[in-house]
Amino acid sequence: MSRKLKDSLLNSITYLCAFLGVLVLGSILIYVLINGLKLINVDLLKNDYWSKNYLVAVENDQSSTFECDGCKGYFSSKWGVSFIDEVTSHNEKVISVEYIAENSPFEQLTSLTAGETYGQIVPMEKGYMIEKIDYIDSEGNTAIAGKILKQDAQALQESLDNASSITSIYMKSPGGGIRGSLIATLYLILISLIISLPIGIASAIYLNEYADKSKINRWLRQGIETLTGVPSIVYGLMGVSVLFPVTTVFGATGTSILLGGLTMAIILLPTIIRSVEEALIVVPQSLRDASLSLGATKSQTIFKVVLPCCMNGILTGVLLSIGRVIGESAALIYTMGTFISDNPVINGPATSLSLMIWSFMSAEQPNFELACAISIIILSVVLILNIVVKIVGKKLSKNFV
Repeated sequence: MSRKLKDSLLNSITYLCAFLGVLVLGSILIYVLINGLKLINVDLLKNDYWSKNYLVAVENDQSSTFECDGCKGYFSSKWGVSFIDEVTSHNEKVISVEYIAENSPFEQLTSLTAGETYGQIVPMEKGYMIEKIDYIDSEGNTAIAGKILKQDAQALQESLDNASSITSIYMKSPGGGIRGSLIATLYLILISLIISLPIGIASAIYLNEYADKSKINRWLRQGIETLTGVPSIVYGLMGVSVLFPVTTVFGATGTSILLGGLTMAIILLPTIIRSVEEALIVVPQSLRDASLSLGATKSQTIFKVVLPCCMNGILTGVLLSIGRVIGESAALIYTMGTFISDNPVINGPATSLSLMIWSFMSAEQPNFELACAISIIILSVVLILNIVVKIVGKKLSKNFV
């Protein structure tokens, strides 16, 4: 085979592999965007995942004629409320409140739920979902309306226009949001980085700047490289058995964000150590020698010359660590749990964004659309962090060459 033909063949293979790589990654990204973009909205980010149930009574049954000024949906002029048909992020058809007129009886509702909230005022808000309305029609008969009868918004509006009084309303607040899991993910990132970054950077400095080429240090490096390839689920089992007694001291009696953060800190250590050490190796030895020749100590040389030069490499390790935390799920199943909490606390169970995807995809009927929407949010967070790291790296890094 001639040299020219061989070079052409190698170039063709290179271009083909690059094209296939771009094609596969692009196809995945396009699939996620097509299926998830339609669910991306502010409500998805700010709403709780679990809906709150309300059983209420209309405080003022005295109805009058209301006007709908620019509202959408099906408006009941008798009760001053408008309804629309919607499909939730879980592909469930619901009847939602779209508009409530001023002084409408639906503005001030009285709670019928037994307990501390009984008798308190519960205002109906836009976006609430109507499950059932018990009412008395114009002929004095008791009747019901709402989703429980598989009615749509128009049928519910017609039923209300025929109602002389309303006995009770069973409604739900909007759900399906990821606010709690987003907060839990931020907690997880914060805990894991606070623990792993100082230890990882210090370990890398020791291995590259202080450690000699003894057999023990060679074994230590080999062990760190080996730990990088250990499956994360093994770390999860280790976290449950070894780190759980530590978290109980801080009041965590079961799976918790704290336990997940400690486990992720251990998972991140090999990655941080290796990335920081590689960044330290790139710094020219001449800079160290010049600093030492001017009378600086070794510590001053490391912290004032070497580290500023490799700041971009250190921040790259931080970015890789954050991406690992956001994308991890196997280890967190055992340490954080799989219960979706709308109000996560450090010493309580919660789910990260990746665990939410796992929960949706492992259900009896996988929710591809919502899983893709959360994937887009994860990609957006990683992209934003990438940009921030690049900017911070340029501000903090120094070039003495």
